[in-house]
Amino acid sequence: MAAIETHDLTKRYGDVTALDGLSLSVPEGELFGLLGPNGSGKTTTIEILTGQLDPTEGTASVLGHDPVADPQAVREAVGILPEREDPPSFLTPREYLQFVGDVRGFDAVDDRIAEWADRLGFDHKLDTLSTDLSEGERQRVMLAQTFIHEPDLVFIDEPLVNLDPIMQAEVKDHMREYCERGNTLFLSTHFLEVAEELCTSVGIIRDSAFVAERDPSDLDGDEQLLDYFRQEVEESGSADAETAVTDGGDRSLGAAGDTDR
Repeated sequence: MAAIETHDLTKRYGDVTALDGLSLSVPEGELFGLLGPNGSGKTTTIEILTGQLDPTEGTASVLGHDPVADPQAVREAVGILPEREDPPSFLTPREYLQFVGDVRGFDAVDDRIAEWADRLGFDHKLDTLSTDLSEGERQRVMLAQTFIHEPDLVFIDEPLVNLDPIMQAEVKDHMREYCERGNTLFLSTHFLEVAEELCTSVGIIRDSAFVAERDPSDLDGDEQLLDYFRQEVEESGSADAETAVTDGGDRSLGAAGDTDR
């Protein structure tokens, strides 16, 4: 069964096309990575799939729910970690996660808060105002709110931002274990290393259109995901195939400072 299914998903703002005919299927238990330069449509895709934004055309199904007809059912069923979103500055991590527990309605809230604070290394900051936390600590709190209610499907936009290398490794391990238990994770990133290391299936989106999909484990010999996607972009007839996939020092797909929609 597919955890996520889309057909010709399109979003336009006047004459601007933010997403152009996206069709994909993500099976249950998949760790799916959606790669693309900033501004390519990754965030728009997540916002449509999580019921935050209505498409102009096309259909989608998330865990059997229609995010347009019943966005509340989708939001209740999934975990969401948007890019560059912090916990409320006027709450402590404990207060914020208690609020998440109240909204989600799960049991043993205090036990789960203690478990996730320990797992993500912010247990000593549980009663510190979020405005006084470092960027990395705030990211850890947001990761906790994503997984704390044990959803079957999680959407994550750039999960490793602001995390130190040790915590990045621990979060990667958790994401793998999460999918090994049969759950599904939809990961949006422009960092190739993250996709190559973590994902069981990777797709690339460019100029608001889905270009190609590949299982990183199927690459032959010295073939790199970057080379495969560059070839696919060139064959797709992109208006700017030379820069559609960029191999910078961090092997990222596009400039990190651009606005990603």
